[in-house]
Amino acid sequence: MRILLKLSGEALAGDKKTGFDEATVRKVALQVKQLVDNGTEVGIVIGGGNFWRGRTSENIDRVKADQIGMLATIMNCIYVSEIFRSVGMMTNILTPFECGSFTKLFSKDRANKYFAKGMVVFFAGGTGHPYFSTDTGVVLRAIEVEADCILLAKAIDGVYDSDPATNPNAKRYTEISIDDVVAGNLQVVDMTASILARDNKVPMRVFALQEENSIVNACSGSFNGTTVTV
Repeated sequence: MRILLKLSGEALAGDKKTGFDEATVRKVALQVKQLVDNGTEVGIVIGGGNFWRGRTSENIDRVKADQIGMLATIMNCIYVSEIFRSVGMMTNILTPFECGSFTKLFSKDRANKYFAKGMVVFFAGGTGHPYFSTDTGVVLRAIEVEADCILLAKAIDGVYDSDPATNPNAKRYTEISIDDVVAGNLQVVDMTASILARDNKVPMRVFALQEENSIVNACSGSFNGTTVTV
């Protein structure tokens, strides 16, 4: 089985909201190691929100702001990759543009070679283009490397029919089709990513990262969250 795990940058920061919380990242690493030790191939995409969000400053050109965000995701992947290595995993980081000796240039063949060697593969730098989020990046990479499922580890424990932060009666779905996600604009991932997932039939599982063994449980399907079907 091959999965792509999407982690938010904010989740890596824990209660600090910015930077890194090593205890949080180590918990993620130990869960991923369980999956790898059981033969699951794991790719990872990380957002950059613990350092920078695309519209953090209204005084910066959108293209430049997005480029800063891409670099934030690379910093995150380098850090998380090293924590993964510290608990006994092999890793490699692929980017859609050259970063000197920090990363390797993405290709499907290179990713497959690393998966075959039992490595966790980090897909950093988004799509390499402005105006596309890391949501779109994770769906694109999932399609390219033929992943079986995308795991979306979020601060919220699934997909709701409205924002549970503002509506105490919001209903959480245990299962919903990607067609209904798109039709209802439910923002599991952004609309570009949702349509890409729908058109290429990529299933997703949405869950709260902070729940005990959330990643392992989501991979097995026995989890407290939402399955987005195709």
